[in-house]
Amino acid sequence: MIRLAPVGDGGAMLASTVWTTSTMVGAAGGVTFSQPQLAAITLVTFAILATFVAGVGSLVYRWYFRTEIPDGVAILLGVAVVALYLNTTSLGALAGAEDPELLTVDGVIFNVVSLGVAAVMSPLGRYAGDRLAVDVFALSSRKNLEGEVSRIVRTVGRVTPVTLPPAAEIKDMDTYEPVSDEKKAELAGKTLIFSRKLTVEELRNRLVERIKTDYGVGYVDVDVAADGTVEYFAVGSRVTGLGPTLAPGRVAVALSADPPNNATAGDMVQIWRTSPTPERVATGELRGVAADVATVALDESDADKLSVEGGYRLVTLPAEPQADREFASLLRNADETMATVTVPEGSDLVGTAVGDVTAVVAAVRPIDGAIQPIPPQAYAFAAGDTAFLVGRPDAIRRFEAAAASTASNDAGGSGGDKTASGGDDAVASGADDAVASGADDAATTADSDGTQRS
Repeated sequence: MIRLAPVGDGGAMLASTVWTTSTMVGAAGGVTFSQPQLAAITLVTFAILATFVAGVGSLVYRWYFRTEIPDGVAILLGVAVVALYLNTTSLGALAGAEDPELLTVDGVIFNVVSLGVAAVMSPLGRYAGDRLAVDVFALSSRKNLEGEVSRIVRTVGRVTPVTLPPAAEIKDMDTYEPVSDEKKAELAGKTLIFSRKLTVEELRNRLVERIKTDYGVGYVDVDVAADGTVEYFAVGSRVTGLGPTLAPGRVAVALSADPPNNATAGDMVQIWRTSPTPERVATGELRGVAADVATVALDESDADKLSVEGGYRLVTLPAEPQADREFASLLRNADETMATVTVPEGSDLVGTAVGDVTAVVAAVRPIDGAIQPIPPQAYAFAAGDTAFLVGRPDAIRRFEAAAASTASNDAGGSGGDKTASGGDDAVASGADDAVASGADDAATTADSDGTQRS
């Protein structure tokens, strides 16, 4: 019990309040609504305690996981601390050989109301703790933080907040698999915090990395200003499955065969028919093995020679360097992609040197000449040239816009001649063969508007 010397009526009231509080702390397990003043003070104390614990939990959760704490977890923390206190005081009463009123109706009602108060107040602590965490960590220039910061932090903080556009303004990247509407809704309106010391290029790179890592997006094309304003935002998914990895004119067939026990995907194999006499049917590339079933990629014309009866054997050929395959594998896992763009008559790119564009020009095919792998930096684009590009989606998008800026707009065209590979093996393999051997005509067709598509 705490004793205070009374100082007039105010001192007496303070002493009475402290005495009541200390009595409540010592005997909360027996508090009921038959003591209204003590019950009210106890409930207020529980509300403050639950709010404080939920706020601290929200702050720690935001600091460690870089995201907002779930509602259920915050409420659980607030309710748990009140339940722990009630249980502790009850056990103390039992150990002290007192007569605790644990199972009376009044005691049960009070305990249930106490837990309800904690459950109601915990979301308030969750919100306050999360807001405090966002502002404090933003002021300390924490880079891996996500959340809506206050006006004070935006004004005096050393951060650049980047707010993503609404779902309706998030575009799909050409030639990539579209992102689901649920994923766009998850991205919409999110505010990501970055250091103000970053350059525009560094800010863009970190933004792309954050979106890929935190939201599982395969490809991101974004233009961002120095103040964090998003000027263009498009996303795409990584292409999965076997089909996108097949070049034009190639198919994949599952055979009941007897592949070697050490055969792996990528091996060149010969397909032999064992009866009535051994005969070589076709040559292809092994893509997968499951027990006695092998998946082989081969020419479409060779696939017609296979029969449903089976009876095949696979012969593994010596390993040979496959530059196109290696290039396609690297491109598939990289941020860069590949595209072919035809420069129309009157385009702003006519007369522009290769070294002046942001994308890497792997090859150029003049309208009346042979393909030129890795053209010199001083090479000037001419009308009708087809450029094979390797670069980030934003660099290729700018190249396409420059190519279509004059002629296509005047003619009311579709906005530029383009082909983006999406990073899959089919386009990469066909385009690399074109760069290496100049035989890309077999894997490239022309649309009615002259666009070259691989």
